[in-house]
Amino acid sequence: MDMMRKKPELLSPAGDMEKLKMAVAYGADAVYLAGTSFGMRSFAGNFSPEELPLAVAYAHDHGVRVHVTVNTMPRSGEVDALPAHLERLNDAGVDALILADLGAFTLAGKYAPRCERHISTQQSIANYACAQAWYDLGAKRVVLARELSMDEIREIRRRTSRRSASSAAIRRRSWSWRRLRTGPCACPTPAAVCSPIT
Repeated sequence: MDMMRKKPELLSPAGDMEKLKMAVAYGADAVYLAGTSFGMRSFAGNFSPEELPLAVAYAHDHGVRVHVTVNTMPRSGEVDALPAHLERLNDAGVDALILADLGAFTLAGKYAPRCERHISTQQSIANYACAQAWYDLGAKRVVLARELSMDEIREIRRRTSRRSASSAAIRRRSWSWRRLRTGPCACPTPAAVCSPIT
């Protein structure tokens, strides 16, 4: 085994403060959560604008990074509220944003410049050209489509300038052989995502 290999990051869901504290207690390197808007984690408790800075402070006090999902595809009427939301996340000290929409990704670069921009599995990145395009636009990490085979993941890693891929795609591949965008998520449970720290 290559001793220079990077340690995987254990990224755990944190739908509310109790779950965040549990993820921290059980060794998560990072947590992902959502605010009350622009996140697809609608069945989680989520964090109000007042709760979010407290959650970030708690995680950071314990050496845990915070990723916030901004992974809806906002309609034109919703986009006007996005800059203020992104600024709140930036000001709260959020480490990374998990984005799916190109417009939201671009606005995040302007209104949340201290936050890394990660691409959500909602984008269904299934080839090296797409992954590289997101990196070229400024993404720090991409989460690959969950339906990819190990060979497809290796090909993407080999042909992109960054070496980030999600083992969630690897794990989820064993749960479902469905093609991309063919229905609801096939994941039996919300799984933690492991991704090399870059």
